[in-house]
Amino acid sequence: MEARRRFPHRGYAGSGLIAIGWYLAWVRPDGFQFLWEHSFLLLWIGYNLVVDALNWSRTGTSLMTRNRAAYLGMFALSIPGWWLFEFLNLYVQNWHYVLNRPMGDFEYAVRTSIDFSVVIPSVLATAEWWGSSRFLAGSSRWKSIAVTRRRLAVYLLLGIGMLVAVITLPRYCFPLVWVSLFFIFDSLNSFLGTPSLSGFLERGNWRPVIALSLGALTCGFFWEMWNFYSLPKWIYTIPFVDIFHIFEMPLPGYLGYLPFGLEVYALYVLLVELLGLTKTRFYGGEGYVRL
Repeated sequence: MEARRRFPHRGYAGSGLIAIGWYLAWVRPDGFQFLWEHSFLLLWIGYNLVVDALNWSRTGTSLMTRNRAAYLGMFALSIPGWWLFEFLNLYVQNWHYVLNRPMGDFEYAVRTSIDFSVVIPSVLATAEWWGSSRFLAGSSRWKSIAVTRRRLAVYLLLGIGMLVAVITLPRYCFPLVWVSLFFIFDSLNSFLGTPSLSGFLERGNWRPVIALSLGALTCGFFWEMWNFYSLPKWIYTIPFVDIFHIFEMPLPGYLGYLPFGLEVYALYVLLVELLGLTKTRFYGGEGYVRL
């Protein structure tokens, strides 16, 4: 076996972090409160190391090895990215956090921001793993969908309309949170000439769409599983579909992870473009996920 195909050491280190973080999160041993309070971060740093190692072992490339500065940038961009969803949750009130002790606003903001930093790299790395799998072989040559500027304008307006509906009628339109932002961000990416999922579909390449959806769903499973016996944790109050729970999440709620993966990619690409990161010597345009 070629050396570059061997499972790298960071994968074993990540597995160790997952084991430690899992124990701390669910057992919450006496005398280790500081550690189990931060077990979420241990779990997801470990998860990212394992998935990056799996990608490198399979393809000889990964988000981390292509450009470490860009990879670390994903963690930084993930913080404002997820705070956007927290803002929208002020209206829909679909999830709530259960803390193990009172926290001041500053501590809460810092701790949650650190935890939010893992969202984008986790989803994109997992999507890259799905994208390189045999399961999606051939999906890059499916039926194409024509994309015109008029159609993009319609998508953009549709996304804005959905977002307004979420804010004004949150009880009934809350599912649109997981669709509206994709239409807005992906349309803007197309207008700006940056990578977009609409562009992939126009070339008949459905693999990125499927890989991102499965990547987010995979992350969602681990998010919900590790959250179940943890503290701090989150719980859900979702109107009309609060049935058949798998961990804390109602079964219909897992459908939201599928478009969420598309939103994560579109948001990441848009932030990279708006912040001009591809023009810096630290980024070099190598940060985009390969699907």
